[in-house]
Amino acid sequence: MAKANTTPIKISVDRLVACTHCGLCLPTCPTYRELGLEMDSPRGRLYLIRAVDEERLPANDSFAKYTYRCLDCRACETACPSGVHFGQLIEEARALYEEHNRRPLSVRLLRKFVFEWLFPYPRRINMLFNLLWFYQKSGLRWFARNLGILKLMGSTGKMEALLPELPAPWERKKIRGIISAQGERRYRVGFFTGCVMNTVFTPTNLATIRVLVANGCELVIPGNQNCCGALNIHSGEREAASRMARRNIRAFESLDLDAIVVNAAGCGATLKEYPELLAHDPEYAERAETFSNKVKDISEFLVGIEMSTPEGEIRKRVTYDEPCHLVHAQKIHDPPRQMIHKIPGIDFVELRESEWCCGSAGIYNILQPEISAQILERKIKYIQDTEAEIVLTGNPGCLLQIQMGIRQHQLPIRVMHPIDLLDAAYRKKEI
Repeated sequence: MAKANTTPIKISVDRLVACTHCGLCLPTCPTYRELGLEMDSPRGRLYLIRAVDEERLPANDSFAKYTYRCLDCRACETACPSGVHFGQLIEEARALYEEHNRRPLSVRLLRKFVFEWLFPYPRRINMLFNLLWFYQKSGLRWFARNLGILKLMGSTGKMEALLPELPAPWERKKIRGIISAQGERRYRVGFFTGCVMNTVFTPTNLATIRVLVANGCELVIPGNQNCCGALNIHSGEREAASRMARRNIRAFESLDLDAIVVNAAGCGATLKEYPELLAHDPEYAERAETFSNKVKDISEFLVGIEMSTPEGEIRKRVTYDEPCHLVHAQKIHDPPRQMIHKIPGIDFVELRESEWCCGSAGIYNILQPEISAQILERKIKYIQDTEAEIVLTGNPGCLLQIQMGIRQHQLPIRVMHPIDLLDAAYRKKEI
């Protein structure tokens, strides 16, 4: 039995038929490289989606297998000469599957908890991570790991293994309200805090605030913003994502902002694509366009305003991994490097296949652990080859995934967001 959905899912046929089946996307696809199957390539998946759209094949579990095995890294979009928006098509395909199929009760309950009860509500997310912080600090984690409890918890246990040491919950209280610019105010900027960034990477959000303030920005951080909805969209839960998008638009649209800055690549890509998500909403379609036009990645924004040069030096060998949803979805390649090169003393070395996915892809590393591990292994090898002391990347999933790979290989390499390194240079802080 299909689940109820107030807006029936339609595949964007005009974008689907734009594919000429030339095959230039195949060498760029991580799953095709790992598995070697046509159905695990962008072209193969588009064939499948079209067959389902034309009702030549059913939207069944076989359909779900290949659509959900895609990383949604969108490297194929960069390679595509026809400009096929593969990300939207694969997300619509997943939503189509969810609309026409009834998952087992346990899966339905878990998805309802995550996508409808948890992500849309910042207070609940904060409460969850407060409990996880207590779990880490109280000694419960030691018992869970050493008694083998986590192995019995399946995907939940795998999620726990990804968690770094969580920051103290009270640090998040500094990220709210209006924060004045340092010196003369040059810009009035909204800050989208995100959910994982604000709970797991609170220090990075604080670093982002300090850097923006140091560059003459007055920050406005609305308390009624919520999760961007990226994981919902990637998982076919477009209705819940649409509600979250509307709330974010309402939170920012009346604040008279020059820009809305975000430091997470996945969030930024989603926020910029609200017009597609809400294209058929007569009340929000135009408002979504206005909102998304103001969204800027932190590197994009800082390079655009000619950021000031830090006085502190960072004498470290550094490399940079490009988050998929920054380089492929947002088409932002140079600004992060320009921002990094602004730091005095940096010894920068390019990472081979820097634009390739690390295997995180939202919660892909939990749902498809074997393929994810293979992709991560290649990424870690190339990071190791750089002999870098620090690897930088600008997305929470990438940070967690690469940190896990570094720990597994016991490498003496730090994993950081570029803004953390820039902040350290501004503060003349030793790394």
